[in-house]
Amino acid sequence: MSINVKHATKVFDGQAALNDVSLKVPSGQVLGLLGPNGAGKSTLMRLISGYLPATSGYVEVCGFDVDSEPLETKKRIGYLPEHNPLPEEMFIREYLSFVGGMYQVNNVAKRVEEVMSLVALEPESSKKISQLSKGYRQRVGLAAAIIHEPEVLILDEPTSGLDPNQLVEVRALIKNIGRERTVLLSTHVMQEVEAMCDRVVLIKNGEVVADEATDVFTSRDGGLEAAFKDLTS
Repeated sequence: MSINVKHATKVFDGQAALNDVSLKVPSGQVLGLLGPNGAGKSTLMRLISGYLPATSGYVEVCGFDVDSEPLETKKRIGYLPEHNPLPEEMFIREYLSFVGGMYQVNNVAKRVEEVMSLVALEPESSKKISQLSKGYRQRVGLAAAIIHEPEVLILDEPTSGLDPNQLVEVRALIKNIGRERTVLLSTHVMQEVEAMCDRVVLIKNGEVVADEATDVFTSRDGGLEAAFKDLTS
């Protein structure tokens, strides 16, 4: 099991952002994590990535405990947070080479060119990050998340700022990655979930309220959007 969350709770200042959440995600699955703002989606992603420790419970990635074996889990995770932090004064290749070096990627120069091609960064390849549009910054973040070919890819609002053409390309890329690896993504766009995800988990007030294959939701009256409103309103 690529991701194994057991009874995870996260409390901030006496308030539970996550409450007794359990979740298993196998390899080769794209899972869409849905919920209203403040439901706990980003908190769950941060627990899985090791960015935050759980108050109680257990989080495991590829058989390794996130808290006690952080280096082993981080080697296997690619993470694109909602607010994508990038060093604006670095050139694209310079930044991706730096990230690849941290992960000790073999032949990092070749891999940089591969991921730039995968996310279609070539038109902007000579620019500094500060010169890029929001859509291209998202592409740089996605390239950095996949440069070490992680077994688990965690994406928080991965298509934010992309134009319609870019959306099609990135959706296809994520779907393709999910054939061999585990992808956990959060988005507010139902069409993206329907296009990319094999399974949907709905969270409300820090608790899982539904967990089904995507086609179970889309086959209902009103589809995924109606199910989202019914279960999270």
